[in-house]
Amino acid sequence: MTTQKQKIGNWFRNSISAKMLMVGFLILILLIPLGFVKDLIRERGFRQTEVIEEINTKWGNQVVLNGPILKVPYHVYVEEKVFDEKTKTFLTSQKPQRHAAYFFPWELDINSNVKTQPLERGIYESVVYNAKTQIKGEFAKLNFSVKEIADENILWDKATVVFKTSNLKGIRNTVKVKIGKEEYALKPKFDNTYMNTLESGFLNEIQSIQNGPLSFSSTIDINGSSSLQFIPIGKETRVFMKSNWHSPSFNGNFLPETEGKKIGPSGFEAQWKVLETNRRFGQYFFDNLPNLSDFSFGTEFMVPVDDYQKTERTSKYGLMIIGLTLLVFLLIQISSKIAIHPFQYLMIGLALVMFYTLLISISEHQNYLFAYLISGAAVVALITTYSRSILKNSKFTLLVLGSMFSLYTFIFVIIQLEDYALLVGSIGLFVILGTIMFTSRKIDWSGAQ
Repeated sequence: MTTQKQKIGNWFRNSISAKMLMVGFLILILLIPLGFVKDLIRERGFRQTEVIEEINTKWGNQVVLNGPILKVPYHVYVEEKVFDEKTKTFLTSQKPQRHAAYFFPWELDINSNVKTQPLERGIYESVVYNAKTQIKGEFAKLNFSVKEIADENILWDKATVVFKTSNLKGIRNTVKVKIGKEEYALKPKFDNTYMNTLESGFLNEIQSIQNGPLSFSSTIDINGSSSLQFIPIGKETRVFMKSNWHSPSFNGNFLPETEGKKIGPSGFEAQWKVLETNRRFGQYFFDNLPNLSDFSFGTEFMVPVDDYQKTERTSKYGLMIIGLTLLVFLLIQISSKIAIHPFQYLMIGLALVMFYTLLISISEHQNYLFAYLISGAAVVALITTYSRSILKNSKFTLLVLGSMFSLYTFIFVIIQLEDYALLVGSIGLFVILGTIMFTSRKIDWSGAQ
């Protein structure tokens, strides 16, 4: 019995296969704390998202503006039959029903100056903006003939001007619209449409628009976050946007003109031109104003990849770093016959896992680069010092130092890249595999199995 136990013990101590199985088993065990660290990173990322959304909600969410729009009511007469008890017959009458027509500007010029600023809550930060937007243009003759509406049925004295916006909370001024020589204040109106509505009182002498164009102008001062977009309701819509934000993402159905776009460290300038022929709707609607948000365009004030995203991407390479580092120690053990206890492998693996907890905790207070350098240097120094005590060989210690430095540098480069991350990662893994194959060819695999 004792002899059998000795044989098993000798096999574990001397067998290459046993050592490889042991290292493989430890790698699987280390996936458990690595998984906990990934959950922690995701949890902190979700917490950041919740705080940013709360900040944005109180300041003002994304903004979509649609207007100004002329709303002109009209009557449609519907035949109504009423039974008369005296004559025992049905009496016919014409009952008026009120409808509304919505007319868009022929020319719409929008000039928006957007100033961004950071808002902080604890360790979290959000980017919000204030947009001072000037809107001007003109309305042309209104066409009621498509519905065969008689002039006497048009309620010119009930006409109003309407703005639609996704964000009433962020408006910082009393919105007024000057039409012709008259100025009208807009007030919120409750309805069940797709966006919040601002509507003026009844317009004076709006019927004069049938004799010639009628100009308008307005200014909106609004707080928002995430994005600022406009709906191109003009027969010709021109938008100019200027901001101090350095990382804009132009989104929506229309991109800015190439020759008018400037992006630099101090901000950006962009201009759009959208014609009626570029979209799938006309210059007027009767009865109901549809949801035109799908045709909006503008700018997303995109925050570059934040530290939580970078840390989460880094953690995805955790298995590779742990596996390759322990493989280096295994190859050293096999080639040099130096005894490395499983407990020592476990300590090295746990130190590698600790890198990610250091990275996430430091990056919450400093930038990702600083956190990566400190965390990487701390773990590399710890494992190099520890390997010096167990390997007792300067050459092997330098090998551990060099391999870990190369691994962490390689991962950092991949994280910084976006478009070429997959290409560089594939080439790097190919080089690592080739290095391991070249190094391991000198090992005597014919030893005890």
